[in-house]
Amino acid sequence: MERLGTAIRTGLLTAGSKLPPERQLAEELGISRSTLRQALTTLIQSGHLTSTRGRTGGTFVAARPPLSETDDEPLGRDARSVLDHRVAIEVGAVILASERAGDAALDALEALVERMAASDDFADYRRADIRFHIGVAEAADSPHLVTEMTEVQGEMSDLIALIPHPEEVLTRSNAQHAELVALLRARNADRAVSLMRRHIRGTEHILAGLI
Repeated sequence: MERLGTAIRTGLLTAGSKLPPERQLAEELGISRSTLRQALTTLIQSGHLTSTRGRTGGTFVAARPPLSETDDEPLGRDARSVLDHRVAIEVGAVILASERAGDAALDALEALVERMAASDDFADYRRADIRFHIGVAEAADSPHLVTEMTEVQGEMSDLIALIPHPEEVLTRSNAQHAELVALLRARNADRAVSLMRRHIRGTEHILAGLI
């Protein structure tokens, strides 16, 4: 997502140009074709690419890709600050939650995972997602962290509103939520922190490619 989106945004992939066939592009990027398809779907939904069928069809860079002007720092300083703030708060909350979380707090997190899995509406999914991350801070038993997490999630909502949300991305994200709860139950702070960092980085890569 980041590599393709940035190439479009900076003009390395010019408006109207046709992307190579899936097999060739996947080989060039060193990824599987299924991973490539998910990235292309996201870029089509965001308006960066278009797709047509038929003999002359294929995947093309949109005539007017969103936010395609050159910018040495595509996320912008404010967005980068928000993402850095999120890393500090989310990782800190996971460390303390792995030490302090009780069964009731973990059960509440599991219920939110189930709610996200059953949701077919992004607005409802996002509400449960916000509640999940605040719930991690609550599991850390730190009122100040809860306040900070609530602020961070509000800041992130403005950024997340700028990007599309393919079902595959949401499904993978929620699978990480479920894995995180299991690691918190196991008191495995190291693996929980590593997982949370990967979870956050996924959003960072998408944002870096699109804005």
